[in-house]
Amino acid sequence: MTWDEKLKTRWKVDSAYKVVLILIVFACTGTTVVLIKGPIFEFFYGVEEIPVWVSILYYILILPVYNLFLLFYGLLFGQFQFFWSFEKRFISRLMGIFRS
Repeated sequence: MTWDEKLKTRWKVDSAYKVVLILIVFACTGTTVVLIKGPIFEFFYGVEEIPVWVSILYYILILPVYNLFLLFYGLLFGQFQFFWSFEKRFISRLMGIFRS
C-alpha cells in the first residue's frame, strides 16, 4: 500500500487529488503560522531578544489561530467539509483530555 493510499484510507477520501489538496492546506497553514511569528515578535520586541516565556505563550496561543487558518485554507481549496469534521474531532479529543 502506497503512502497516498494509506492517507486516503485514514482520511476517508476517495481520490489522490483530495489527499494532495489536504496536504497543501496543511502546508499553507503551517507556513502562514511560521511567517506571522516574526512580524508579531518584531512588533512587540523590535530587535531585542525575545524571552523564552513569550515563545512558549506564542505556541500556546497560536493553536486556535492555527485551527482558524486550517478552516480558511480548507475553504479556499474546497476541502472545508473535511477540515470542519477534522476540527470537530480535534476539539472533542481535546475536551476529553481536560475532562480526565
